Parts: sequence; C-alpha cells; structure tokens
Amino acid sequence: QVQLVESGGGLVQAGGSLSLSCTASGRSGRTFNIFAMGWFRQAPGKEREFVAAIRWSDGRPAYADSMKGRFTISRDNTKNTMDLQMNNLKPGDTAVYYCAATRTSYLGGSDYVYDYWGQGTQVTVSS
Repeated sequence: QVQLVESGGGLVQAGGSLSLSCTASGRSGRTFNIFAMGWFRQAPGKEREFVAAIRWSDGRPAYADSMKGRFTISRDNTKNTMDLQMNNLKPGDTAVYYCAATRTSYLGGSDYVYDYWGQGTQVTVSS
C-alpha cells in the first residue's frame, strides 16, 4: 500500500507560478514497486484531466499536449517525492490537482491504470 500526500496548492494571480509536491510513503520495510507517478486535475463540473506523468526509475516525463511548455514534472526518488512546477498560470488552470501512482508499466494519462491516489490540493488562479 502506498500513501500519497499533495502539498503546495493555493491562490495565485494569472501569469504567476506555483509548485506542487507529492510525497509517497509505504509500509515500513517494503519497496514501493512504483513504475510511474502522475498529476491529474479536476475543475468543477469537468472530468478529471491528465496533466503529466513521470517514470520513477529514470525520470522520463510525459505531458498532456496542453500542458507542454508551462508545466514541468520532476521526481526525487531518494526522497520519494514528485513535483509539478507550473508557470504562466491561467484561470483555466483552476482545479483540484491530484497525485497518483501506478505499478503498471505505463507512462501516460489513462487514470484507470493508476493504483493509488492522493486527496488532492486546490489550485486557484485569479484573473
């Protein structure tokens, strides 16, 4: 079992930046056996949307097309953390952002593949 906890959400003005972090923890003495982690977001009244994912072993990233260039995903597997740097934020980026992890050999945005989910952190971008 893996627990995921997001942090770093908040209120920011349009054009600003925000960094999210996700910390993974598991049962003491057991490895995570995680293949990849990802970020998803869900705005009010909308479906959950893929943002980015990263392969745990080597840090290879994958982005939703609409996120490329503004968002950067990274991970530190010595600290079991994953970050999302978000720049030039827009009001349309307002959503609850979720951290997720999968044991499946998959790097992408199909949310049903992900085994573990965090509780989410709110990001609000004001115009």
